Amino acid sequence: MIHPTALVDPSARLADDVEVGPFSVIGPDVTIGAGSHIGPHVVIKGPTTLGERTRIFQFASVGEDCQDKKYAGEPTRLVMGDDNIIRECATLHRGTVQDRGETTIGSRNLFMAYVHVGHDCVIGSDCILANQVTLAGHVTVGDFAILGGLAAVHQFCHFGTHAMAGGGSIITKDTPAYVMINGNPAKAHGLNLVGLKRRGFSREAIQALSESYKLIYRQGLTVEQGLAEIDSRFSLAETKAFADSIKVSTRGIIR
Repeated sequence: MIHPTALVDPSARLADDVEVGPFSVIGPDVTIGAGSHIGPHVVIKGPTTLGERTRIFQFASVGEDCQDKKYAGEPTRLVMGDDNIIRECATLHRGTVQDRGETTIGSRNLFMAYVHVGHDCVIGSDCILANQVTLAGHVTVGDFAILGGLAAVHQFCHFGTHAMAGGGSIITKDTPAYVMINGNPAKAHGLNLVGLKRRGFSREAIQALSESYKLIYRQGLTVEQGLAEIDSRFSLAETKAFADSIKVSTRGIIR
């Protein structure tokens, strides 16, 4: 299952059925789960753990040293869940000891061509990062998030669960859960209603989220006033998640 031109370090731990294509290089301290396919000309550097059924396409670089100038060769990690797809020329870097020491990625994510995931990022599950999306270091991305092609996220930003960014968005503040943003600089353009409907959100939940969004963005209230109104009027898990994604913001939210 390993092409004769591939270089696999003897200490790397690959499940028996892992396929490795021509001219790929897999270093020490790399673990790859069952059912995974590593294409040609891929470089994987450890410490890195890839879950089951990972698919990596040609010329991707996974688990490389980060580009932070403070990095001094410490054994930081990249840990990914199952069923992730990493397309051509994507770059996913390990963490730094100044932060978590680990870049953490969930399951069932799609990283399209030329995506960059910087050091110490935390990405949930079921996300789509379209071509050439760039995440700086220390970025957090929630589950079911979608980032359009060429979107760029500033370091330490939070991008909420079920949120969506249009192509080319420049994101320098936090994006609340369920919100759709676009532009340079990015601005809020309502809820990600299409995504919520596709994922089976109830009519009640969507209505409550729509009203909550208006309290933050359309009623002329301060963020604190809007959050107080949401807390007093709604008790659904979805509205709580929306409010909580704003409460944890450290950079201010996109308005």
